[in-house]
Amino acid sequence: MNEMKEITTIASAPELIRQASLWFHEKWNIPVEAYRQSMLESIHTKTGVPAWYVMLDERQEILAGVGVIVNDFHRRKDLTPNVCALYVEDSYRRQGIARKLLTHACNELAAHGIRQCYLITGHTDLYEHYGWSFYGVIEEEEGSPIRCYQKEL
Repeated sequence: MNEMKEITTIASAPELIRQASLWFHEKWNIPVEAYRQSMLESIHTKTGVPAWYVMLDERQEILAGVGVIVNDFHRRKDLTPNVCALYVEDSYRRQGIARKLLTHACNELAAHGIRQCYLITGHTDLYEHYGWSFYGVIEEEEGSPIRCYQKEL
């Protein structure tokens, strides 16, 4: 097993914005500029949202990341903030990295006085394994159904 890596907050390392926005774009096919703008906004936020976190390997390449945004492209604007874009590179999976990123993001939200957060996913059991509760099926912006989970902080 690889040594557990530290989490880097993009707001405290803005030199990573270009690399991180490209990396998240490659994983989720959301426009690079949307990530870049959100990451730039995270530098100045006082509310804890948006926020972006990455973990780097020995070569300073991103091995995992997660974001926190107001809304993750769904119609339930009242379900906010949303944890989004969680991804761990294949060779680093099954090492507790996803759990570490989720826990860190939730702890940061709680430190800003936020008591509940949400996420949408196509996965059926993964987030329950990490202590999230199934909220229900909601609609994505284009109308497709998607599973929504919530977490008390």
